Order: sequence, then structure tokens, then C-alpha cells
Amino acid sequence: MMLLGCIGDDFTGSSDLANTLSKQGMTCVQYVGVPDGPAAPDVEAGVVALKSRSIDPQEAVRQSLEALHWLQAQGCTQFFFKYCSTFDSTPQGNIGPVADALADALGAHRVIVCPAFPGTGRSIYNGHLFVNDRLLSESGMQNHPLTPMTDPDIRRWLAPQTKHAVGHVPMASVFDGAPAIKAALDAEHAAGKRLIVVDALRDADLLEIGKAADLLPLITGGSGVALGLPGNFARRGQIAQTRAAWRGQPGKCVALSGSCSTATRAQIALHRQSNPTFEIDASEVITGALDPQTVTDWLLQAQGVPLAYSSADPDAVAAVQARFGSAKSAAALEGFFATLAAQLVRAGTGKILTAGGETSGAIVEGLHLKTLEIGPEIDPGVPALRGGDDLVLALKSGNFGAEDYFAKAAAVLGGAHV
Repeated sequence: MMLLGCIGDDFTGSSDLANTLSKQGMTCVQYVGVPDGPAAPDVEAGVVALKSRSIDPQEAVRQSLEALHWLQAQGCTQFFFKYCSTFDSTPQGNIGPVADALADALGAHRVIVCPAFPGTGRSIYNGHLFVNDRLLSESGMQNHPLTPMTDPDIRRWLAPQTKHAVGHVPMASVFDGAPAIKAALDAEHAAGKRLIVVDALRDADLLEIGKAADLLPLITGGSGVALGLPGNFARRGQIAQTRAAWRGQPGKCVALSGSCSTATRAQIALHRQSNPTFEIDASEVITGALDPQTVTDWLLQAQGVPLAYSSADPDAVAAVQARFGSAKSAAALEGFFATLAAQLVRAGTGKILTAGGETSGAIVEGLHLKTLEIGPEIDPGVPALRGGDDLVLALKSGNFGAEDYFAKAAAVLGGAHV
């Protein structure tokens, strides 16, 4: 029976969360959108992946509540709202409204807010989010084309998004372990705080936060804070703690990237040294000067692990948005990549690597995938995924992955041992 019900605001983040839960021993399935029917009886954690991060908050709330109701019908006793470990949103964004709506629906009053993910360099100290040794606002995320993060204080960034006062559990309480974290959550609740930012620097902190979250109806955060949740179910003997063997896919592998993050651009720079690359000009996509079939034909004929990318530097992205508008630019590129992926699969491509949350979401929707089987971890937060009998994928958030990510992912999708 499903025990933990999760709602993700994009597809890459949802696979990141499913990967975390699977590694910790839960039988986990990622669903693309809200399923039409019931889950399989052996599923212990279900992750409903939405594409809601950048949409109107009211619509994001509607979709999230629909996912919640389906998960409740599967028997879940605890719920997790997953957003990016860089807290991608705007002051008018979705994280606060969705968290408020879920909390209201569940009667939750001590709601943890913790985007920390130390395995990928994300930590929270004094309520401020760091990416490695940089404040979030100095990490490159300030240049994000859809959700520029210009303030590292998660309490300040969340405040205009929520109808409730925002609380904080400091590092000193976290270092003292689960009982102290519970006491701090209680104190913040007594002070009228409902959404409570919790500091975390290490995986050990996340495990203690997970223990403190036992029996809380709702937790929110990046996948890192879910690290300690399976242990609560395991201590009660509620999960089987088994994992299915991974089956790699033979044949051609291609990579598609729409991410403009610093990490992805470094990965592209390394990959192109030994593999063919095709740079997609966003202006040509928007004006119709470049069609998907041209890129598909090039990818099918290219050797190695060919890569097609629109990952320009921030100045180039800003110029395109100024010319065409950010919404039109994003929609055109997402539609282009979705069509490109569908053409590749129809032509027999069985392994697809993606980079970028919006790009990955568009590709998964374009391929009409319904469930994703969780495979081995490629890099922290990025698992291999099986989308069908003849199709495997790796969906990477822009800032995730080592520099050799593309080569490593292609090997894992092909069945190489991790």
C-alpha cells in the first residue's frame, strides 16, 4: 500500500525525489501527471510529477490539490511537496500558495520548508540558501530566465507568497537532533508560524529533520529533506526495502539540452570536445527558420552521443527574450524539443538525455509517458528512468550533474554498472 504521497512541481525534480526515496528502500513510482486509475499494490511511495513551477499560482494550486486527492485515495498517510533545491519561484510564485493549500487540506500546522540538498551543494544557514560556497543570489540563479533568484533569504522570499507568518528553526536546534527540532517547530507554531524554514548543512542534519517529521502530515522542500522519511516507515516495519534490478537499453543515445545554467554549459563544453553538437538558435526556432526534422535528421546520422542544445549564456537569452518576450520564447523552445524527442523515438532512438527542468517536462509530455521506473543514480539527484519497454531517459535539472554528466548518463542508460 502507498504510504508516502509526493507532489513535484516539475519532472526533473520529481525524478530526483523518487531517486532519493528508492535509494532509502522504498518501492517508488513516478507518475506523469495525475493518474486515471489506482496505483499498483506494491508501490510504497508515489511521486506525482506536475509541470506547475512557472504557471499561474491558482492553476498550480488546482493541479496540486487534484494530485493530493488521488494520493489520499491510494491510502497515503504522509505527504511531501517537492520544489527545486534552489527554491525556484518569484515573489508572486507558486511555492507559498501550493504549500498553503496543501496545509489547509491536511490540517497541517508545523510545515517544514527545507530546500537543502548537501549532495549537490545546497545548504541553508540562518535561513539563507547557499549553492556550494555562494549565496543563492550570487550562484548564477540570479540569471534564471523564468525564476531569477535575487534574494538568498528563504524567509524573505517566501513571505509575500504565503498568507501565514514564516518561521525558522536555526542550525543550533538542528545540531541538537530530532527532539530539539520538534521542540523548535512547536515553539514556532505557538508563535503563530505555519511554514517554517529549517536550516541544514549535512545529510546527517536531513536525517534528524526526517526523524522530527515523523507523523507530520505535510513536509515541503527539495529531495534532500526526504532522505530521512523512509527510515520512519522502516522503523515501524511498514516497507519491504527492496529494489528492482535495472535493465539497460541498447542502441543509439542522444542528448537534448535547453538549460542555460552554469553547470549545464560547462557540461556541454566538455561533451563537445569528443562528440558532435548542434547549437539550436532560439531566434530561428521562434521565427520558424529551423524545424525539428532538420535537427532530428542530424542527430540520427551523427556518431557518438550527439547533443542538440539551445543553452546560451545569460546575455544571449536576455536578448531573445527582449525581442520576442519570455513566454513566447519559452513556449517555442519547449514545443521544439518535445517534437524533436517524439521524432527521435519514432525513428527508433531508445536512450534520451535531457538537461533543464522545463525542457525535460516538455519532452516527457511530448512523448506521452505515464509512469517512470526508477533506476540507478547517475549523479546526485539524477536517476536513470525507464519510460517504456524500449525507452530509457535521464532527466537532469539544469544545475545538477558533474562535468562529464552526458557521457556518464549514456553509459548508465546502456546498462553500465554504477
